[in-house]
Amino acid sequence: MAVAAVSAWWISVAHDFIPYCIPLVDGCVSISRAARHGLGNHIFRALMLPSATLQGMTWLLCAAWLARCGATGRSLLWLPWLGVVAAIFLVVYGTFLGTEGGMYRWLRRYGTIVYFGLTYVCVLIASGHVQRLVRSNALAVPARMDVVLMVLAGLTILVAIAHVFVAPMLEEQPKDRVENVGEWAIGLSFTLFFLALAWIWRHARLSLRLQD
Repeated sequence: MAVAAVSAWWISVAHDFIPYCIPLVDGCVSISRAARHGLGNHIFRALMLPSATLQGMTWLLCAAWLARCGATGRSLLWLPWLGVVAAIFLVVYGTFLGTEGGMYRWLRRYGTIVYFGLTYVCVLIASGHVQRLVRSNALAVPARMDVVLMVLAGLTILVAIAHVFVAPMLEEQPKDRVENVGEWAIGLSFTLFFLALAWIWRHARLSLRLQD
């Protein structure tokens, strides 16, 4: 997702669809606007759709891996389903980005809301189970990655609170900037979470095997 968003932003800047800026710092443009026009839109959608598929598969594998490590609980049963639904809504968002019409805007808006919301729930579930497994010595992780996962989850909720509760109290321009920074920051947090999870899996020598 990060590669898709940054690629679309760079192409849109290069083609003068948006002014040059660093959206994660000054919030000058949202992810949607950065990927709405021209070649950037095509690149974004071409990368976003397989990215959504990979994210859905990641949550399926994560649930199976945690269960194999000894994790239990109802939240673990919900994890793969929530992850797949989040991936589906990411596909909806990416598919209709750049299209016009009230229905398409509605699909894009709620595709984003459901994707971010359910993905964050998945992050919380996975982070909590990893930390409990580490504390019970059922799982060894490198460089205290269990703490990193929890820190990322905590920072994400702080950004979300600012996005939902602080931004509406501001005037129009600073409100848009805060919302844009929040969107990019949450996207970055999710990307860092998946990278940290990949590092844990590499350390655990997790591998897949196809069987007939």
